Amino acid sequence: MHTPEFVIKPRSHTVWEKQCVRLHCTISGWPEPRVVWYKNNVSIDPMAKPGKYKVESSYSVHSLEIDKCDFDDTAQYRVSAMNSKGETSAFASVVVKRFKGEVDESLPSPRLQSRHFGFKVPCLEYGVKFETHIVEKFGVSFGREGETLSFGCSVIIYPALQRFQPEIEWYRDDKLLVPSKWVQMHWSGDRATLTLSHLNKEDEGLYTLRVITKSGFETHSAYVFVRDADAEVAGAPGAPLDVQSLDANKDYVIVTWKQPAVDGGSPILGYFVDRCEVGTTHWSQCNDTPVKFARFPVTGLVEGRSYVFRVRAVNKAGMSHPSRVSEPVAAMDPADRTRKGPSAPWTGQIIVTEEEPVEGVVPGRPRDLSVIEATKNYVVLSWKPPGDKGHEGVMYYVEKCVSGTDSWQRVNTEIPVKSPRFALFDLAEGKSYRFRVRCCNSAGVGEPSEPTEATTVGDKLDIPSAPGRVVPTRNTDTSVVVSWEASRGAKELVGYYIESSIAGSNSWEPCNNKPVKCTRFICHGLTTYESYVFRVRAVNAAGISEFSQESEAIKVKAAIGGGILHASPTPPYGITVLECVRDSMVLAWKQPTFIGGADITGYFVDYREVIGGVPGKWHEANIKAVSDRAYRVSELKENMLYQFQVRAANMAGVGIPSLPSETFKCEEWTIAVPGPPHDLQVQEVRKDSLVLLWKAPVYQGRDPVNGYYIDIKEADADFEMWRGVNEKATDKTFMKIKDLKEGESYVFRVRAQNKAGVGKASDPTEPVDAVTKPGTAEIVVNVDDDGVISLNFECSNLTADSKFVWSKNYMEMTEPERMTLETKGSKSKAIFKTPSEEDLGIYSCFVTHTDGASASYTLSEETLKDLLKISHEHKFPIIPLKTELAVELLEKGRVRFWLQAEKISANGKVEYVFNDNVIHQGEKYKMNFDKNTGVIEMFMESLGKEDEGTFTFQLQDGKATNQSSLVLIGDVFKQLQKESEFQKKEWIRKQGPHFVEYLGYEVTPECCVRLKCKVANMKKDSVALWYKDGREIKVNEKLDFSEGVLTLEITQISKKDAGIYEVVLKDDRGKDTSTLNLTDQGFKDLMNQVFSVIANSSTPLKIQSTEEGIRLYSFVSYYNDELHVTWHHKDAAIAFTERIKSGVVGEQLWLQISEPTEKDKGKYAIEFFDGKGGLRRTVELAGQAFDDAFAEFQRLKAAAIAERNRARVAGGLPDVVTIQEGKSLNLTCNISGDPVPEVTWLKNEREMVSNDHYILKFESGKFASFTITSVNTSDSGKYSILVKNKYGTESGDFTLNVIESMVDFGVMSYLADADGNVIVGPTTPVPTPSTRSVPTTPSPAAPTLTSTPANTNPQNKTRATPALKNQTPRIERSSSPPAQIPINQSPGSPTPQNQTSDTLIPSTSNTSAPQPSTPTSGEKSASTSMDNEKITAMLKDYVDNLGLSTSETELVDAMHLTELEDTTSSEPDDSTPALETENLENVCETKDD
Repeated sequence: MHTPEFVIKPRSHTVWEKQCVRLHCTISGWPEPRVVWYKNNVSIDPMAKPGKYKVESSYSVHSLEIDKCDFDDTAQYRVSAMNSKGETSAFASVVVKRFKGEVDESLPSPRLQSRHFGFKVPCLEYGVKFETHIVEKFGVSFGREGETLSFGCSVIIYPALQRFQPEIEWYRDDKLLVPSKWVQMHWSGDRATLTLSHLNKEDEGLYTLRVITKSGFETHSAYVFVRDADAEVAGAPGAPLDVQSLDANKDYVIVTWKQPAVDGGSPILGYFVDRCEVGTTHWSQCNDTPVKFARFPVTGLVEGRSYVFRVRAVNKAGMSHPSRVSEPVAAMDPADRTRKGPSAPWTGQIIVTEEEPVEGVVPGRPRDLSVIEATKNYVVLSWKPPGDKGHEGVMYYVEKCVSGTDSWQRVNTEIPVKSPRFALFDLAEGKSYRFRVRCCNSAGVGEPSEPTEATTVGDKLDIPSAPGRVVPTRNTDTSVVVSWEASRGAKELVGYYIESSIAGSNSWEPCNNKPVKCTRFICHGLTTYESYVFRVRAVNAAGISEFSQESEAIKVKAAIGGGILHASPTPPYGITVLECVRDSMVLAWKQPTFIGGADITGYFVDYREVIGGVPGKWHEANIKAVSDRAYRVSELKENMLYQFQVRAANMAGVGIPSLPSETFKCEEWTIAVPGPPHDLQVQEVRKDSLVLLWKAPVYQGRDPVNGYYIDIKEADADFEMWRGVNEKATDKTFMKIKDLKEGESYVFRVRAQNKAGVGKASDPTEPVDAVTKPGTAEIVVNVDDDGVISLNFECSNLTADSKFVWSKNYMEMTEPERMTLETKGSKSKAIFKTPSEEDLGIYSCFVTHTDGASASYTLSEETLKDLLKISHEHKFPIIPLKTELAVELLEKGRVRFWLQAEKISANGKVEYVFNDNVIHQGEKYKMNFDKNTGVIEMFMESLGKEDEGTFTFQLQDGKATNQSSLVLIGDVFKQLQKESEFQKKEWIRKQGPHFVEYLGYEVTPECCVRLKCKVANMKKDSVALWYKDGREIKVNEKLDFSEGVLTLEITQISKKDAGIYEVVLKDDRGKDTSTLNLTDQGFKDLMNQVFSVIANSSTPLKIQSTEEGIRLYSFVSYYNDELHVTWHHKDAAIAFTERIKSGVVGEQLWLQISEPTEKDKGKYAIEFFDGKGGLRRTVELAGQAFDDAFAEFQRLKAAAIAERNRARVAGGLPDVVTIQEGKSLNLTCNISGDPVPEVTWLKNEREMVSNDHYILKFESGKFASFTITSVNTSDSGKYSILVKNKYGTESGDFTLNVIESMVDFGVMSYLADADGNVIVGPTTPVPTPSTRSVPTTPSPAAPTLTSTPANTNPQNKTRATPALKNQTPRIERSSSPPAQIPINQSPGSPTPQNQTSDTLIPSTSNTSAPQPSTPTSGEKSASTSMDNEKITAMLKDYVDNLGLSTSETELVDAMHLTELEDTTSSEPDDSTPALETENLENVCETKDD
């Protein structure tokens, strides 16, 4: 890449007037420079003066041609070349001279005088005025290839001078023609003729005859059309045209051509280039395969020889005719051609001499190597020779290498090239190459040049886009003017082909066979009154574009008049004065009511003086028509009176003038307020609104206009009925007037104001009816599929001459920079290019030649935002997604990436991308795309470290696209990878017995902790083992896998149950383990859940009165020692004292308030702690609840006192006493009560008194004794003891049964039957004597039985009569020790105390308490001497005699009685041990006979 550089600079020229001059230069540079020509530092625009300037660029040669120079062309010209690397300029001067003495210098230039006013002013030539007339003019001509065509004109020059002949010039498309074998010219003295022999399409164009005299020139032009010759093969294309040879050098020549307009009905496949050496007739084909590009480098030429070329087109039908041959070109460098001169063109002989060689100089590096042309078929390189090439001719080797490698390959291995340009063929299309060049001579090969940038093989030049809207307009009865929008972005455009077709026939014919570069063309040869449609294609070297859209149909007829009788406009009217100064007046008028057969092109104003009321002669105020309806008439006389008239003109001519205006005085206005606004127009008329437009007053007044007021009145209302529309002045020159009455006719006027005040009102408008006309449409905003925003307006009542006029803020947009205006038929649209806030405003469209069809649309900021949003959605449509790209894990740890589109067509495509690289279906990735559901999936078996990154799904459905990405890096990826591996292991685990739900626990409502887990895939031989802290737990229940649940229940859980529990499942397929940690926090959580169940099972707090006070309590379903409970009083924790205590009895939790007081009132609560929020039960101990509880407490307290102090028999008596006659009986029992009770003994319900036989004693207020000395049979009967004090009465009963005397064994054992009667009989097998005794707690209140014991059935025990009403007597359990149980007896069997070997002995105490009576030594001796076997036999016989079976008798206890002597026993004292009631209850019971 380098800055532009002038290889050859333009040189200055001095030329004669009417001559042409050509400035040319050669410029190098890369990138290719952009070249601009300037005249006196003002850029030259060839289109501004068609035919005057012609700018051409052919590779590196650039030229500026100035046609027929005149004095104005004398100037300094500058050519500027610029590219991205820099800019450079070169200068040249052009001097235009006249022939001396032939033209008077003082006379005006003929060019300045010609056609200034639309007619010719003859100039003098030696005092002679020449007038030139061209008559019998040639018209539009049509020919066919191969034919000969002649045409011409007759020329009349007056006066006719024999010695003077005009100069005759013929032009084709503004190019001067010279005689050749194809073109012959003839001038007969009065007729100029041009003959085209053997027509070719190159001959088509606009032909102009120019007749030049010294007084000026006259011209006449007409178009010549050349149609294709008939093809040799039906369907073959037309011949190519305009074959030229460019860039000729020693090694190759580039041949270019233009594609034909006719392709024969099928696309052209390519072109063949033929060459022929000058002087021969042998044609050889240069390319083996057809080339599509209309440019081809021909190689293999012989240096110094001349060649001509031709081109043929081919399609599937066949080959076209060959084109016209090119001009001859020599195969040599341009520098050599200039130095040596061309050879004879028909021999091809060119002599080339080499300079004398100088040995030993190796050439240097070539310079500035660049690719100047690249197509898919070839690449052309250009470079500069080395600066130190020496005196010997240098040749070159070209090398290439594929981009990205460093492997260089020589292209021309056999023959080095001689020119600093070279064309390379046989390159792979789509590949990128770099190139370099080496110099060589006889001394050797030099170093390579710097390589080029990478060049991709392919057509750099794109086929142009289709041209835009095609608009036909009427011209003549046989022609139509067709215009179109240029092809957008077209490069190296050759021109356009236009085709026509009769509407509805679909049979297309070319209108031109040679491309035209302009965007307007007159299509001739059409049938009058036939309707045609047109289409256009663009052409460049790359090919021919698609066709444009068809135009609207147009009927061929003359444009002027249009069939209307009066084609010119009617007169304007309403002439008023807008401003007046001393010597000029500004007039305004209204448009004619009828504009004629064509649009008004302008107005002509005439004025006349009025002197003494007499009008003078009319004078033209303007020679050139004015387009506005306001004009300043100048050069008037101050204080004179004037009248004015106005004429309108169109293409048909100038209409008749208006009626003379009022008489106005030309005097300077000095008023301070502004003049009247003018040119009032009404648009967008609807039933309730319209838009009024006006122009600012010409006369501003003393200060600028700062606002306008609009007045309105009904059309038929009086002048006084004018009323204002706006209270506040508007600074706009338009206003939408609303709230009109439908059907009413209105007129309007406008007043302008400045600081000085409000000026004169404008002339009123014509009456306007407030109605919405049928077919009225509004502007519709639209956003197409490409996101292009447009305003669309359709008019249903168009005429042939109607035009759509678009405005922004009611200012017409003629060539808007930010919008494109398109009209097709009855529809027009304004397309926004790049919508932004600059485009905010009111857009309106008005249709000419209608009854006022118009509408507007306000583009606000909010509306623009909405439209841009919609545009973006259309331009970049998004495929809506139901779900974004997500990832999930499947069985075996497979990874699934997926998303779902809401809707996607069958043409939808998906690309899967990982870290910007597209991935495809294979072993690693499995893809699935369900187009019915829109679900797109990709599966991976596992994730490795290399899979960390970003996954993207790219969707495309037509234009709509979308993509969704998922970033899996860092912790997120590691977690997913870990989970995938876990799932894979899980799948393997689940192939054998496994846990569906791992070991957990639940707490039942009964506060039983149940450990459970759910298992699956178990077989009959599967086993489940429970462990705690590593030691197996033996589970009693047989495992049942049918339900799939294993449980282990822990009842009454405590700290000892804390530990780690484990369940192991195993069989031949594998094993699975589940562990539950119930230590530390785990155990705390479990206990908290237990506590929660306990708390939830608690009953509401209740109030209970006791003898000590008031008790609050709540029951729970289960109590655990670890349960933490807090009692609250008035929301404060209770501090426990001796008076207020809490405790637990079974499942009852209680709070005892002893001796309650008023302070104890309030709200009480028990709070259970469960590690969370806990649970609280409350009760209100206040008011009636407290009063009732306190009253009950007082009652119970009194009852308790009475119960404690009432009279009672504390020890109790036996139910039945059986004793032998003659024995003594002594019974003692404890008596309690406060005050001391009264004791009374009864026999058979009769009170007894103490005597010698019945000794009744009550000692120390505690012991009551009953003694019968020497029992006889009359003593049998029922005996009772009755104790009584003020708190109550209690009695005790026993029955005495006296039997005949038996042998005295000293010690007897008795059995109790089922009814509690004491019987005599043998004991069970005598146990081994034991010295062990059950420790007992002696009670001084225990009664002592010293005679035969009786049955101790509870129902025969003492009876108490309470002194208090409804008081339940309470029998307290005695604390005296029970009898000792023999080792070989069951716990329920009676056990005698102090047994000796083989003998039942009386009960003795192991305490120091004294016995009421003690056997003598003789008695003991007698007892011990008894034969155990005899005693046993006797007892057994006695039992048998009673008829008792073993099942009916239960041995409860053995009674040990000490037989008393006939003498009175000693009196009992306080220490006499008594037999406990409990011991009596343990006596064996015998059924009552």
